[in-house]
Parts: sequence; structure tokens; C-alpha cells
Amino acid sequence: MKTTLDCIPCIIRQALDAARFVTDDVAAHERILRDVLRETAEIDLSQSPPVVGQKMHRQLRQLTGIADPYRKAKDQFNKLALEMVSELEADIAKSADPLYLALRLAIAGNVIDLGVKGGIGDGEVRKAIRNTLNEPFHGDMEDFRLATGQAQSILYLADNAGEIVFDRLLIEQLLPARVTVAVRGGPVLNDALREDAKVAGLCRLVEVIDNGSDAPGTVLEDCSEPFRRRFDEADLIIAKGQGNFETLSESETDIYFLFKAKCPVIAARVGLPVGTHVAMHRGTRFRDENASPLHWVSTT
Repeated sequence: MKTTLDCIPCIIRQALDAARFVTDDVAAHERILRDVLRETAEIDLSQSPPVVGQKMHRQLRQLTGIADPYRKAKDQFNKLALEMVSELEADIAKSADPLYLALRLAIAGNVIDLGVKGGIGDGEVRKAIRNTLNEPFHGDMEDFRLATGQAQSILYLADNAGEIVFDRLLIEQLLPARVTVAVRGGPVLNDALREDAKVAGLCRLVEVIDNGSDAPGTVLEDCSEPFRRRFDEADLIIAKGQGNFETLSESETDIYFLFKAKCPVIAARVGLPVGTHVAMHRGTRFRDENASPLHWVSTT
């Protein structure tokens, strides 16, 4: 999807949040913000928001000299998620519908997004997971069963650290031998890297690759050739998070988007209220060829 005018204030707010997150130097805050203001004056609105975010965070790393500014936060959220996961595994094991519960928990984990909200804390994450089944949900569960059941190979595009631990709960329900997990190729925001996949226990469960890019989404033209080949060869893509939706929503590939609609622009794009947990299928390979290429059906 393209960058909208309503994205511009968010980009500037995120730049200041990010600058304050990584340094207490007020002069650095001003320098970073001025750089971003200059960039936004010439922004190409035909590009997706993560392309703009990629440039901004590259500037942030260059100006601060910090290779992975969000490393401490990523470690914190990984630790928090791992503290919760044993109890959640037990809940899934005794659930009447383990796949449904695992799907909802994976989407709930998408709350761990320091791009949308830089000040999210442990309490908010715990509350989001605890209240998973009370949140509004739009998706067709039977369509999800069909798509994931028929796919011989699934490429699972991870989003954030911490969240990736909850992703593991869903991947365990999908016959992991069919699944490959892809993380970002370089640091950006609190997006998951190979290190986070390893901490989450995914490297023992599935093959983990990276996409060769440091964009906070999946900008295919910026990704490595090996990743693009795996992307093209997969029967089904599962794409977590708003960044992956922003960069892949116009792709012709068979994709299941799983995310929490956290911003008004995304919510308006999918026609759902902010805060909704979304499971949206683009493509027709695993369902009725007469169905809409973008569809969602409420199960509540």
C-alpha cells in the first residue's frame, strides 16, 4: 500500500520517539528530527510506509553509532513472552480448538510494536495476552484451516521480538516440518532477527532464514535473491504485523495476513475498527475461486 498524507505525522512522531528511545542527547533529537523533516518534504507517496521507515532508522543508527538501538527492548520482550509461554501452551493443550487459540494468541502478540507505540510496557503486553479471546476478531477460521492444511510449504514472515515467541505457539500447530520462518535481515525498530528466533526456540523447531533487508516490512525488491526465491516457491505465506501488510497487500501471492489493526490508516484500509485482530486471506489458491481476493468474515 502507498503512504498516505495521514502517515506523515506518524512518521515524524515515530522519528522523535525513536530518537528519545536511543539517546538522552537533546541535540541529537533535534538533528534526527530535522533530517526526517527534510526527507518527508520530498517523500515519495507511491512507496509504502516501511520504505520511509527504513530510511529513517538507517539515519538513526548512523547518527547515534548504535548498530541495534532496540536490542535491550527486544531482549526484555523476549524474556517476558517466555515467562508466559508455558501457561499458554497448557491452555492450548486443553483447548477445544487448539489452532484457533494459538492463532488468536499469535495475533495478540502483535501488540509488541514500538513503531506504533514506543512506550508499551510489560503490563500492557500481559493484559493483551490475558484478554486475547475478548478482543474483536475478524477472520474465517475454516478458511484458515483449509489454507494451512492444504499447503505443502508455508513461509511464515515474523514481525517483532517477543511476538515471535507467541508465533511459535501457532507454528507448533501447523506441522512445523512444512514451515520456514523468515526474520529481518538487519536491525530496525524491535523487529525480530535470527537471534530472537533462536531465543524463542524456533531454530530447534523449523528452518529460520532472514530476508536480507532492514526494512520494517517485506519490501521484496530490497530483499535478498535467496529469500525472494523461497517467497515465490512457498505454497502459502503467513505474514505477521502491519508492516508486512503495508508492503505485501498488493502482492499477487497467496498470503494470510495476521495482525492487530493498531493505526487508523490500516484500520480504514481493511474497513475494521482500530484494535481489531485480523486474519485476512489474499489469494484464491486454497479456496473458492469466486471469492474476493481480499476477504474477512467475522466469527464473533
